[in-house]
Amino acid sequence: MNERIITHMDLDSFFVSVERIYNSALKERPIIIGGLSERGVVASCSYEARSFGVHSAMPMKQARILCPDAVFIRGDSQKYSEYSHMVTEIIAEAVPLYEKSSIDEFYIDLTGMERFFGSWQLSQEIKERIKKETGLPISFGLSTNKTVSKVATGVAKPAGQRQVEKGLEKNFLSPLSVRSLPGVGGTTYKTLRNLGIQYIKTLQEIPRDLMFRTLHKPGIDLWDKAQGVDHRAVIPYQERKSISTERTFENDTIDVVKLRNLLSAMAENLAYQLRKGHKLCACVTVKIRYSDFNTYSSQAKIPYTSSDHILIAKTLDLFEKLYQRRQLIRLVGVRYSHLVSGGQQMNLFEDSEELINLYQAMDVLRNRFGDSAIRRANGMDARTLGRMGNPFDGSAPMLLANRKM
Repeated sequence: MNERIITHMDLDSFFVSVERIYNSALKERPIIIGGLSERGVVASCSYEARSFGVHSAMPMKQARILCPDAVFIRGDSQKYSEYSHMVTEIIAEAVPLYEKSSIDEFYIDLTGMERFFGSWQLSQEIKERIKKETGLPISFGLSTNKTVSKVATGVAKPAGQRQVEKGLEKNFLSPLSVRSLPGVGGTTYKTLRNLGIQYIKTLQEIPRDLMFRTLHKPGIDLWDKAQGVDHRAVIPYQERKSISTERTFENDTIDVVKLRNLLSAMAENLAYQLRKGHKLCACVTVKIRYSDFNTYSSQAKIPYTSSDHILIAKTLDLFEKLYQRRQLIRLVGVRYSHLVSGGQQMNLFEDSEELINLYQAMDVLRNRFGDSAIRRANGMDARTLGRMGNPFDGSAPMLLANRKM
């Protein structure tokens, strides 16, 4: 088997770069993008703003204090999605295997291509083509695995490139902060610092079983990454256009309260699956099938989101407009479409810090204890049929769990 050759590409300050394409007067100025209310948070910021201590996910109120002379912009998810699609098409035309891990980040498997075309040269040409055709600056790292390539990209930013030769992965990582490793967030970093670990070199030298005792399996994964070891493959990219779920009742019903509760639970669980799959949707559809098998649906376009409160409200609003015949219902369904990659980050344009923290806490519980471990009160009475699979891996349509809280 050939040694893997993987390039990681990441658009530099993506949202900011797109805004500067539309308005050249923004060049070299500190830019902060996100929700503009006092309770909003920073979605992205320019390198000029970062020099003042501003960073993504920071409360907007604090960002205004740190950098009061910045240009503050409410994000435009549609605009960013269009540019992300342009970059994706360029990469898709240039290589046979790539993975789009977020709206502005890609892994490219170049294994074997060095026999026909130098991997470093090809990566540079893709970078230059992206810059020429879209105007967006992009950085890349090239190595034998995902982790080292991603870290190399971070070292190369902005608008740079870095190659780590086979056998030099451990030495390359050694002097860097453990914060450089993918998966080390604020909580994990604090845990590592409590162990006296600040640099990757220290993490490389401590016993592997100590990391297991401290962080369990994630600790082992982190220790392996620190050694420059990562066996994950590049996952072929396929853009999923929609996710949906529907429920056929054993007995036709006209209980509007329970119908609303069920639709709320369905909408909430689908929203969680969006976030779990790092997706956003821009269209909600509700379907009703009556006892006479006549079927009706209604849809509405919305700003890109994966937020429960927005999607549940729109689902119930569509149901109220659609359910006019007041006769027995046999089936109801919910579908989210016009999906794009991007993750919860793009909801920072509207959501407050408290709401984002709430979603993150709820999703942690769901990831650990199952999809139905926690849900809103108005969805707790929904009678359901089984456990739901992941709509992004081709599994069966969603069925909510029947466990109550």
